Amino acid sequence: MPTPRVLVVDDEHLIRWSLEQHLEKNGYEVITTSNGREAVQIVQDVLPEAVLLDIQMPGMDGIEVLRAIREIDPDVPVVMITAHGGVGSAVAAMKLGAYDYVEKPFDIQRITVLLANALERRTLKGEVTRFRSEQGRRYGLDRMVGESPSIRTVKETIEKIARSDAATVLLQGESGTGKDLAAKIVHYQSARGEFPFVEINCSALPETLVESELFGHERGAYTDAKTMRRGLFELADGGTVFLDEIGDMPLGLQPKLLKAIEEKTFRRIGSARDIRVDVRVIAATNKNLPELARARAFREDLFYRLNVIPLRLPPLRERREDVPLLVRHFVDAFSRECRKPVRGIDPSAERLLAAYDWPGNVRELRNIIERAIILENAQFILPAHLPPEIASPGPPAPEARGTIVVTENGVSLEEVEKELIGQALKLAAGNQVKAARLLHLTRDVLRYRMKKYGYL
Repeated sequence: MPTPRVLVVDDEHLIRWSLEQHLEKNGYEVITTSNGREAVQIVQDVLPEAVLLDIQMPGMDGIEVLRAIREIDPDVPVVMITAHGGVGSAVAAMKLGAYDYVEKPFDIQRITVLLANALERRTLKGEVTRFRSEQGRRYGLDRMVGESPSIRTVKETIEKIARSDAATVLLQGESGTGKDLAAKIVHYQSARGEFPFVEINCSALPETLVESELFGHERGAYTDAKTMRRGLFELADGGTVFLDEIGDMPLGLQPKLLKAIEEKTFRRIGSARDIRVDVRVIAATNKNLPELARARAFREDLFYRLNVIPLRLPPLRERREDVPLLVRHFVDAFSRECRKPVRGIDPSAERLLAAYDWPGNVRELRNIIERAIILENAQFILPAHLPPEIASPGPPAPEARGTIVVTENGVSLEEVEKELIGQALKLAAGNQVKAARLLHLTRDVLRYRMKKYGYL
């Protein structure tokens, strides 16, 4: 690890000498000067890791030097040295970006601690900046693989959203279509990309913990609250909160979420103080929120607030022309990751993949390619390397024989829906939970429709 360089700027020879001796013993490389203009030139030429700067100097004083240093390197920590009674000038320096200040006569050990803390903070800040820069490259629009018209429209919309300062975005689509990827691209390609991206799966936590995760709690707010905890909204200030599976958010918490979005304020559990934040909320769901709202399983006002900019992620079966591109992308990625000599996919296997309906969407395709590369050692993925449901598809399902058919006189979709609900209830022997599962609905939505069509 390179030795950190510290520039000491003070017009008193004894102070420069004592600081130089002490800091060199503590492992620093020290550069000294008594002249403000020379100090600015040294910063320009050497770019030290930290600066100890006296405020009271003849000619160019410490405040002027600090301004010049900030123009050269906004991130270098500067500790101001002020004479007794010069706290006002030191505070002015802090407002200009100084890290801290010490008064003469100072405790040299305090300066050592200040420098160590300042350098640690600068290192952490640099690591965070590098991490966010890497995330920005990692989550570019090119990560959304595909050239179909539907996915091009999605990319264009994401680009527009990222350039805007839209407070809420609603991502809709089946499981596995890439809603989480879309959320990260929106965040890291926007001006908020330098700030945190935090996420919560609303269906993965017990109802009692969701509020604490979102808004935090004060110490003693409830039995297990041993310490104060900041929630995701507070941690994401300036950035993005991603609410995955928003359709599963507890009804009782939805008014608080609506207030936090609309007023940009919230309270930790157990607190009477409002906290103001600036966050973008991206919500994602694979459920039909309007249906849930009509069934009173989701607040209608929250749905409309989230639905300002809706974006639908198309299922893979609607963009089959993207399957070969996705296959090649995953083959390249996993062959490198697993260090396997896989060069591609056999045409017969590629045809089988293109013909499959992909109920699990892109996630299912990704998992299948990853599994094939991990388990096999061939240069090409063959039909034998694919799961049975793809490699040996069964005969097509028999055509449904409902009592309603489309005629020249037309047909009522409500009648179709009513009959399908009746069929599901009959097949489930009246079990509403099972019937709802057969129809890919929640029980609340099924009950709403049963009341609508007279089954209740």
